[in-house]
Amino acid sequence: MIKKGIILAGGKGTRMSPLTKAVNKQLLPIHDKPLIFYPLSILMLAKIKNILIIVNKGQLNQYKKILPNGKNLGIEINYLEQDKPRGLPDAFVVGEKFIGKDNVAMILGDNFFYGQNLTSQLLNYTKLKKGAKVVLHRVQKPESFGVAKINKKNKIMSIKEKPKKFLSDLAITGLYFFDYNVVKYAKKLKPSKRGEVEIVDLLNFYRIKNQLSAEIIGRGGAWLDTGSIEDFYKTSAFVSAIENRQGLKVACLEEIAFNYKWIGKKEINNAINFYGQCNYSNYLKKL
Repeated sequence: MIKKGIILAGGKGTRMSPLTKAVNKQLLPIHDKPLIFYPLSILMLAKIKNILIIVNKGQLNQYKKILPNGKNLGIEINYLEQDKPRGLPDAFVVGEKFIGKDNVAMILGDNFFYGQNLTSQLLNYTKLKKGAKVVLHRVQKPESFGVAKINKKNKIMSIKEKPKKFLSDLAITGLYFFDYNVVKYAKKLKPSKRGEVEIVDLLNFYRIKNQLSAEIIGRGGAWLDTGSIEDFYKTSAFVSAIENRQGLKVACLEEIAFNYKWIGKKEINNAINFYGQCNYSNYLKKL
């Protein structure tokens, strides 16, 4: 079982500048919650309670104001600062001590997942013992993503970053599950022309060993990458529509923790005091 998770919340967020000049993208609001709540909720739904958040240098205090250490959620949150973005696999080098000899999940801080059977799927993904697993989602413009071609057994045959020629319409999302070898492999990577180490190269270590499998988010599920202003607002509108229709919150961290019995009424009341008079607090009162 995977018990540890990393959220990669660094990056410059240049596509959303000037908004991201003063505030990290993951602290901007998607509907009524900071973006970071959404990837964190995914790890929590997967019953991953030991979490490392990697942030840019100098932005630690901003994060700690909203997510101090996880005790209020019955989980453990640690932080590490990254002086500059060196590519996604660098997270495993930065987090080497945190990972130790354990298997680990990683989610990108700007990724949004939603789906009917999502919780049961996530709990299934964490059963990974050996190798690596990626989560795929069908997209209309595969040339904008890293894509994977799979066989009938969901083993990955080939991966290509932003392919010019059609390879597959299955995009690799920002949710990954790795065995502990990931640190060793991440250290072997050489930077690409962009000057960063690439996740595709890391995944290829596993693919060559025939240890890379895929899970596909079906038709009932949604994956949104909030990297651009357009996508950011689309995601916000999506969350707003769901919450207003159902009366249920997406990514309410306290609710997830409460349902898993990690926290009790006392912590819920503390959260209501912490957030103050707002819709989020009113929702917590109903729990």
